[in-house]
Amino acid sequence: MNRLYNSLEPRVMDDDMLKLAVGEQGPQEEAGLLARQEGILFKDVLSLQLDFQNILRIDNLWQFENLRKLQLDNNVIERIEGLEKLTHLVWLDLSFNNIEAIEGLDTLVNLEDLSLFNNRISKIDSLDALVKLQIIYLRQFKNLRALSLSGNPIAEAEDYNMFILAYLPDLVYLDSRHIDDHMKGLAELKHQFSIDELKHRENLIQARLEDEQARREELEEHKAAFVEHLNGPFLFDSMYAEDVEGNKLACLHGAGELLEAYKDKFVVICVNIFEYGLKQQEKRKVELDTFNECVQEAIQENQGQGKRRIAEFEEKHLLSLSAIRDESELSNLEKKIVECSKDISELFNTLMTLEMQLVEQLEETINMFERNIIDLVGLFIENVQSLMAQCRDLENHHHEKLLEIAISALEKMVKGELEEDLPDEVRALFVDKDTVVNAVGSSHDIHLLKIDNREDELVTRVNSWCTHLVDKIHKDEIMRNRRRVKEINQYIDHMQNELDNLECSDIID
Repeated sequence: MNRLYNSLEPRVMDDDMLKLAVGEQGPQEEAGLLARQEGILFKDVLSLQLDFQNILRIDNLWQFENLRKLQLDNNVIERIEGLEKLTHLVWLDLSFNNIEAIEGLDTLVNLEDLSLFNNRISKIDSLDALVKLQIIYLRQFKNLRALSLSGNPIAEAEDYNMFILAYLPDLVYLDSRHIDDHMKGLAELKHQFSIDELKHRENLIQARLEDEQARREELEEHKAAFVEHLNGPFLFDSMYAEDVEGNKLACLHGAGELLEAYKDKFVVICVNIFEYGLKQQEKRKVELDTFNECVQEAIQENQGQGKRRIAEFEEKHLLSLSAIRDESELSNLEKKIVECSKDISELFNTLMTLEMQLVEQLEETINMFERNIIDLVGLFIENVQSLMAQCRDLENHHHEKLLEIAISALEKMVKGELEEDLPDEVRALFVDKDTVVNAVGSSHDIHLLKIDNREDELVTRVNSWCTHLVDKIHKDEIMRNRRRVKEINQYIDHMQNELDNLECSDIID
């Protein structure tokens, strides 16, 4: 999956990530409301979604003491750890990670559903404490070679050995005993029909999982382009999801046809925004990739020059040190030491000059990239706002037409000429003109608010992404420069100390 807008480096589960995850759970979630309105109290969070975060290590979850559902799939987690305090956890998803062993679950006594699909599991440590565990599927662990179930009720079953060997054909050891191929063959024959049925079900499940995975990855790509849920009627449908009056007014004669025409045109604009967003995402990706290539080329070229200078220096330096060791005349010795010290100083100046040249080159490259990416983002926002304005124009036109239909219906109702048999809840809107106008206006306000919120969200997120990206690039360059200067100083200090030690040794001798 393309992670253009997320860091490609493994990430740490810090407070900032956790606060953002809780806050992004959405206004429909209690935790999301709490995060927005009263500040975040992790102990009140019941569900936490941390998928697709490039997390390497599970950490800092001790505050979520009442958490019941934890989603950590699609990361790069290598070990199950840091879950000791989550004793109320019922549902845990660790699918699509790099986990090699089932461990670290001893305190999760309330865990009922554990998902570990698509990992590297070859060892199951202990599941004895998970007395409520209902769902864990051992056949999903393709690398599982040793299994011990002795002491569990299943091990007392009459057909225990043959059943396990048939269902887990890749096992090498069962209950610490080596399994021979003959027993595997007998087990497969005995349970062949059941295994064939099981494989069929597994294939269906795998196909469903792959389909879900593909949809989730696609959604992540759409989010990275800031246009998720704009490739269809999602925004339009959300406008009417909370619009009680609008849904009632749709019953009026002519309102249904008007609504369908409105929806068709509105969705076309949303799809245009979506397709434009994906194209702009690709342009930003190309811009970022080109920038990274330029930076790496400049660094590699500069490092190459530095290595050549160091190689030349070290070749001469070794000869100088050898000459100093062999020199017996004090005056000549001091002269050679001074010359050698001068060579070290010259190397320092050369390496620092190269580094300063690189800093200036990269600063120019970064500034150019910053201008280009800001221009791309600005153009994206400008065009999206223009398309969103078209959505508002459609809404305003629809509002005017719907108001005409509603006023006409009111007039007919007053004259007793209304032919439609309207539901009572719709008739209640037609008490007088003010009530009708207010109902239509309320519907209109809800729709405009939904459009405005979606536009504001897109603009805020893309601006935030741009700001964080540019800030990170500047900070990374500062850190690179500091590391390089430190490397140069350490190398020069080492060379000078080596010379000083040799000087002291020769003076003593």
